[in-house]
Amino acid sequence: MKAVRYRNASGEFRIGRLEDESIVDAGPAGEQGFVPTRAAWAALAQAEGQRFPVGSVTLAHPVVPRKLICIGLNYRDHAEESELDIPAVPVIFAKWTTSLIGQGETIVIPREETRPDYEGELAVVIGEPVYRATGDAALAAVGAYTCFHDVSGRRAQLETPLRQFTYGKSFDTFGPLGPCLVDAEGVDLGALQVTTVVSGETMQDSNTSNLIFGIQALVEYVSLATTLEPGDVIATGTPGGVGDALVPPRYLREGDVVDVTVTGVGTLSNPVTLER
Repeated sequence: MKAVRYRNASGEFRIGRLEDESIVDAGPAGEQGFVPTRAAWAALAQAEGQRFPVGSVTLAHPVVPRKLICIGLNYRDHAEESELDIPAVPVIFAKWTTSLIGQGETIVIPREETRPDYEGELAVVIGEPVYRATGDAALAAVGAYTCFHDVSGRRAQLETPLRQFTYGKSFDTFGPLGPCLVDAEGVDLGALQVTTVVSGETMQDSNTSNLIFGIQALVEYVSLATTLEPGDVIATGTPGGVGDALVPPRYLREGDVVDVTVTGVGTLSNPVTLER
């Protein structure tokens, strides 16, 4: 089952069930959008509101998390192309939620950022609160999954002595998320294909079976430090093939379109422009 958050003609945010190319309305969206608890999925399955074509409305990022937690260097090939050692524990950084945008919205590169890069990822969304989760409880806490694009300003991120990840990755519009949430129950999150295409050229193509730290390990590790709450998002890391590691580098340019595809979700597509 798939959930979307959309804006109708009156400007109201609402929740819907995505079925092929149609949306079945399920009522007004709350402050956090669709929070994938088991109760929320059950209610969505029973929704019998108006049905209309998905192309007739504007899709927004489906959830508004209190915490957007990102994982760095979580594919072996990305660590190698970055010329960094394979980490012994997950590498964690934050991304401000004000960076989030939805399907079709424009990524705007700030004037000062000279090395804008793409990073397609699988993101998981917490459905049940957990603290110090272990084993099956860690996986059971995941309520949904979706596509995420961790747009990265490499100049701001790397061209300082202490590497300011949060600053370089949290520019407005640098967090496309969506286009929908997919119910994670019964899904093998360790066997999903993740692909990034930039203006028609495939730049990243990998599988979550290649993660250094799988979803269970990430939930276990993150929840040692903080309670994970329903609606929180964990972006699980990007595969090799980022633009900054290529020779010559391939940075995002005016007029690019970036498509991030994850098995079962569909494609998150966003155009790119430069700040005027």
